[in-house]
Amino acid sequence: MKVTVTPEVLEWFKKEIVIDSHQGIRFFGKVYGNTQVHEGFSVGMSVDQPEHPLYQTTIDGVLFFVEESDDWFFQGYNMQVNYNEQLKEPAYSFSEINESND
Repeated sequence: MKVTVTPEVLEWFKKEIVIDSHQGIRFFGKVYGNTQVHEGFSVGMSVDQPEHPLYQTTIDGVLFFVEESDDWFFQGYNMQVNYNEQLKEPAYSFSEINESND
């Protein structure tokens, strides 16, 4: 799995979220809502410290990660985090992992 963060939403995270040096943005699956790949579940995010990261990346000093306990939600997919101009918040899209985009 891979998480891609666009420059526009990276700037949103930097302006809107306070993150201590040992913390990052955690993405997880939560009950309620829908995504293009999960009925009844949506993407949640929180400021947290990685304990057992399944995936992590640091972009321009900001850590983004997914914990092993959320593998059930992300398994088989890459996630892109974009900025929704109308809602002024992050938007999430998924693509299946295959040999050309893993």
